[in-house]
Amino acid sequence: MYTYLLVFHIFVCMLLIIAVLLQSGKGSELSAALGGGSGSLFGPGAPANIMNKITSVIAITFMITSLGLAVMSKERSSGSITDRIPQPLQQTAPMAPSDAAPQVPMESK
Repeated sequence: MYTYLLVFHIFVCMLLIIAVLLQSGKGSELSAALGGGSGSLFGPGAPANIMNKITSVIAITFMITSLGLAVMSKERSSGSITDRIPQPLQQTAPMAPSDAAPQVPMESK
């Protein structure tokens, strides 16, 4: 089930990218982005066309599949990926006797 949902989610991602790229721009100026263009930012806008509705449906589907994958991956997880890294063999170095004084290098003149 997880694999099928993941494949569907990737398909929805591609559709969402295509739907966003196909939409026409509302204005490329800063004044248009802040509501100073031909339309008002918070005022009555133009009726939503079919492309806006399709993009909204795809975006909602994307969010639902994302949540579904998050819940399913939590149940599916068996631990951290770092647990699967093979540990190197530990080699022990011979120990020096504890009563020997540490060697101090002599200074060169």
